[in-house]
Amino acid sequence: MRVLLFGKKGQVGVEIEKKFSDFGSLIALDRCSIDFCGDLAELKKIDETISQVKPTCIINAAAFTSVDDAEKERELAMRINAEAVEVMARRAKQLNALLVYYSTDYIFDGTGEHYRDEYAPPAPINAYGKSKLMGEKHILASDCHHLIFRTSWVHSATGRNFIKTIIRLAKQNTKLSVVADQIGSPTSAALIGDVTRKCVEMCLADHEKGGIYNLTSLGETNWLEYARLIVNVANKLGVSMKLSPDVIRGISSAQHKAAAARPLNSRLSTAKLERNFGIKLPVWNDDVTDTVSNLLSSREQI
Repeated sequence: MRVLLFGKKGQVGVEIEKKFSDFGSLIALDRCSIDFCGDLAELKKIDETISQVKPTCIINAAAFTSVDDAEKERELAMRINAEAVEVMARRAKQLNALLVYYSTDYIFDGTGEHYRDEYAPPAPINAYGKSKLMGEKHILASDCHHLIFRTSWVHSATGRNFIKTIIRLAKQNTKLSVVADQIGSPTSAALIGDVTRKCVEMCLADHEKGGIYNLTSLGETNWLEYARLIVNVANKLGVSMKLSPDVIRGISSAQHKAAAARPLNSRLSTAKLERNFGIKLPVWNDDVTDTVSNLLSSREQI
């Protein structure tokens, strides 16, 4: 059993490397890996790497993830999030390997107030979402054995993320404004790692288990309430703050004025994942509390 992981230094990649450390032979790459190429912008080298390694399972945890920068660097975002995935899918098909790809709630337009399942029609409203959707399409077109996980609002104790940003700002400022009209479910990279490990094991034993799955924590919130929970938990764990959760002010997406439009409704139904794999998912606030606790007990810089 040989697993090839791309993006080992990202939020999800760090957790995947932990969860798969005892899973046969693991080759984990980042952009600057020496023995093999892990830079998804280098399509030919990525193809050569997969051909040389001949993995049983390819896990692509690497991506162009800056939503606002994708508006300015559309070609690069498409190369990394879609064209590199096409290369992986083609090779996975040839090798009869399982390809794992992490997609996003941003492939939807965010209208309505309902939970979208895996069969809802995609309609991305920004360049990032379009590039991730194209990655999905390349996988489906290749007919390779695959697991596509659509997740949202990823957080972890490593890397750059919303939790670290809020704690840093709350330590430095007496006022803070956070978007309140976008609804979704914060999801930890640790949870994604756990679910990936279980699903990969089951998919390698039963090819019929493959497909597209929504993977998020349960329940829903907005960025404002998410920020307030972070500050509340950090405060209880002894972090000195200049503001309390109740003074964090809610603003609209229009007031935030980001370069890229965001979906207002990022609710994803996880019923298919829970049913097909027998997985019990945590509620979002418990998942966030665990991440804040892990972050503050680690040596990670905030």
